This record gives sequence, structure tokens and C-alpha cells, in this order.
Amino acid sequence: MTTTLAVAITLQALTVPQSVAQEPPAIAVIPRPAELRAAPGTFRLTAPIVVAHPAGAEAVRATATLLAEQLALLTGLDARAQIAAGASAPATISLRLDTREHAAGASERYELSIGPEGIVISSDDPAGTSRGGQTLVQIVMQHLPDRSTPHVPDKGAERPTAIELPSVVVRDQPRYRWRGMLLDCGRHFVPKELIKRYIDLLALHRMNVLHWHLTEDQGWRIEIKAYPRLTEIGAWRRATRDSEQPRDSQGRYGGFYTQDDVREVVAYAAERFITVVPEIEMPGHSQAALAAYPQFSCTGGPFEVQTAWGVEDDVYCAGNDETFQFLEAVLSEVIELFPSRYIHVGGDECPKQRWKQCDKCQARMKAEGLKDEHELQSYFIRRIERVLERRGRRLIGWDEILEGGLAPNATVQSWRGMDGAIAAARSGHDVISSPTSHCYLDYAQGKGAGEPTNMGFLPLERCYEFEPTPADLTPEQARHVLGLEGNMWTEHAPPDRLDWQLFPRLCALAEVSWAPKEVRDWAGFQQRLTVHLKRLERLGVRYYQPQPDAKRE
Repeated sequence: MTTTLAVAITLQALTVPQSVAQEPPAIAVIPRPAELRAAPGTFRLTAPIVVAHPAGAEAVRATATLLAEQLALLTGLDARAQIAAGASAPATISLRLDTREHAAGASERYELSIGPEGIVISSDDPAGTSRGGQTLVQIVMQHLPDRSTPHVPDKGAERPTAIELPSVVVRDQPRYRWRGMLLDCGRHFVPKELIKRYIDLLALHRMNVLHWHLTEDQGWRIEIKAYPRLTEIGAWRRATRDSEQPRDSQGRYGGFYTQDDVREVVAYAAERFITVVPEIEMPGHSQAALAAYPQFSCTGGPFEVQTAWGVEDDVYCAGNDETFQFLEAVLSEVIELFPSRYIHVGGDECPKQRWKQCDKCQARMKAEGLKDEHELQSYFIRRIERVLERRGRRLIGWDEILEGGLAPNATVQSWRGMDGAIAAARSGHDVISSPTSHCYLDYAQGKGAGEPTNMGFLPLERCYEFEPTPADLTPEQARHVLGLEGNMWTEHAPPDRLDWQLFPRLCALAEVSWAPKEVRDWAGFQQRLTVHLKRLERLGVRYYQPQPDAKRE
């Protein structure tokens, strides 16, 4: 097991934004816990740090090992994990698992106690011990000496001999069960190690879903053994708008993840109790696949992997049974790689022009009694849903899948505002809230140099104001709101810009998705953020810093 949380990244001299330069609280955690209470005394954290875990609980053992690795990297103190076995070798940190009250599924609730005698993290499920561990990591980072950095050999970092922690009791559990981030690797290929780094940062913020957007008009990023041309051709484009981006020996831009890469990322996330949900776009946003296999289009091509952003008219042919055979084979390999209950199939921004002109699609509409091409898209999604359900999986699609009739058990990810979320929840379907107004992290944060142009504007405060559950839902309907996602589309964000776009806005969305609504407080968040930005600095995160003129109308 390895960790990249405190990787050796050159830290920049970063400053705290003036707008949040206030006196921080003694214990500043993001997202804010449901209950945090100061207690008498302090605890002196010294080497060796021993993280004890119960015997026979493999998932908790993995959490203990990971926590020991993180603390060693962050503090420079020796740390190790061991099975809890009597009082002969007392533990610094004890992970305790009480399954007597364990309900179905992962509650993620935990209790963290820091006192003069030691540190205890207890939960009724393994995921909870992991979440409590990350809260402890934040508290330890807050109380590191100011000059210390994550320990890297030969970098001259000051190594503390002891760290004084305040006593505290934290009782905590998440408001929503879906707390995610979408990472688009289609427009810009994101290296595997960087994806693992973002998994670490999601875990630090107690988020639990990485939505991995793997296919686009501009690139197909996952190896499919039955169809090798998807990566031989579809993973590469002849040009990119970012001239400084690396090219291969043939002058192409792109890349893809082998199936072994995918397994590695999924396993890395699972150790941190993060589910990786793959997205395989259909029927639109599919030109990279059609460049490799044009026979699954309406016209037969030829096509090229797209070099520009936008919506393309050429999509999968809904009247060709071979198209569905191809997609079923693709999804079969995807399902083998991803244990996630959910598979995302996109379904957004699918032009109907080719279908209107395609004899096969028109014949399909006539045979199925479909009145228009919107119902043809619904037919397409329903047919794919049956493929997934035969294998025990659930379908997610963007809110366009509501058009023409919703597939019976589909989950809707609402991005064009919240109307899709309301319509889906009222019809008894689960919902993920991701509106452009509050969750599109590719949008500009100000008007300074380098901000994305021709995009929306999403400042930090607006992210924090977001309410994922629409007020006009009944309590029964509101139960269908699984949570939220912050969406990181990469048309204007190659890998070296991702930190700038994501942070600190992802911190705000993490708090919205975790903290009880009644404890959320913008002023308090700003105060805690002064501490949290220093944590991000220690980890080499190059977060956005607003300029004095960064406000936009």
C-alpha cells in the first residue's frame, strides 16, 4: 500500500485571500463535523505513533496502515499499524469497530476522541473509521509547527519531535450518501498518478465518489480488449488547443488507461472508501469511438477524433442492432473492471439530425411505435439499462434522459438547473444534483488573467450557498436526492490547471454535502478556510487566489 497524499511537490509561496483573513478557531475542520466539542487537556503526539486496529477486520487494517503512512509522511515521526492486543504495547491511536448496531450499507458515522491518554476512533462500519482518520489528519496538520512541511528526505524540512494536540470529541456522520467529483479525462488526458492524488484529496475532505468521465468526442481513454481500435485510434487526436501539452512520437495528443491502470486506480480508491463510477458516453459525445469503428454511426463516416470543443452531429446509430452489440461488449468489460453499483452512460447533448435522416433509425421508430427522435433516445437508454440490470448494475444519465420517457430504474444527474432533479424525484427516481449554477468547477472564478472565457461564473460563496435538495419536494420525494457532485470538465483545464479550478471551491461543496444544514455558516467556513488553505499549501495544492478586481457582474 502506498500513499501520495504528501508527495514531494515544490510548494509555492501562497498567501491567504484577504476576504478570509480572520482569526481561525482552535480546531478547524473542513467539512464541518456534525458535532465538535472541546475537552480538557491536551495530547502529546510523539514517536513511535502506533495505530492499533481490531484483528480480523481487513478493511480497518487497511485504514490503520494508510493512516500510519500519512502521519509519518506529514510529521516525519515514525509510525506503524498493529493489531490491538492487550495493554503490553499501548496504542497511540485506537481504531474500534462496533458492528452490533451496524445497519445495511456504510453509515460512515464515527466518533473521534482526543484526550490526555490517547486517541480513539470508533465506528459501526469500516468506512466510518476511515472518515474519522481523515478528520484526525486535518487536526494534526493544523497543529504542525509553522515551518514544517510534509517530510521529504533531503529537502531540509523541519521535523518536529512532538505535536501538541488539543483534546476534543467529534461525533459525525454525513448528510448525503453521494459526495462526489466528476473528473473529465476525455478532453485532456489526466495521468494515473494525478488521479490517485485527487483520490487522496477527496478522502481528506470526506468525499466518497470519483465520477471518472472516460470517453468523449476528443478521446477514448479506457482499454477495451474486444475493440482495440478504440485506444489505437480513438485515444489520440492530431492537435490540441494547448500547444504546450505533450505529444507522442507521431505528434499526436492523448493517452489511455490500460485495464491494469483502471484496476490500480479502483483499488487505490477502495482503500479510501471511495467508489469510482465510470462514464461511457452514449448515444452522443461518441466521435472518438466512431473514428475507430465508423460502422456504428448512421452515415458510415469516415470520422476523426475531434480537436475542437462542442456538440457533434454524428452519434451512435439507434437503428443498428450491431451498435447495441458493440456497446454491450464494451460495458461487459467495464463492469468487470468497476465494482461500482452504478454505471454512468451520459445521454446528454445528443443531436437528432442524423437519426432523422437515417433509414435504420426511422425503421426502428416505426417498429417500436415511437413518435419522435426524443422517444428514440429513450428507447436507446432503456435498452442499455436492461444490459446493465442483467449484470446487477444501475444506470445513471444526465437529465436529458428524461426526454422521451425515463428508463424504469435510472438515476438522473441534474445539470441544466434543478428542474431535472425535481421531475425525477417526483417520479420516484434517484437524483444527483450537479447544476451549472453551483457545481461546475470549470467555470471562471474571477476576471483575472488566465480565467476561462466564454464560460459561466462561479465564485466560492455561490458553491457554499448550494442546497442539493429542492425546497418544493415532499419529504418522501426528497429521500431520492442522493447528494451532489462538483463537475470538473477539462476543455479549458489541462492537468496543470486542475488544482486552480478545483480548490477551494471543492472544499465548499464537500461541506455542503457532508455537514448538517443547520451547522453550515459562511462566516465560520471562511475562518476555518484560513487554516485549511495552509493544509493545502503543505500538500502542494496550487489553489485559486482571488485578485482585488476578481469580481464579475
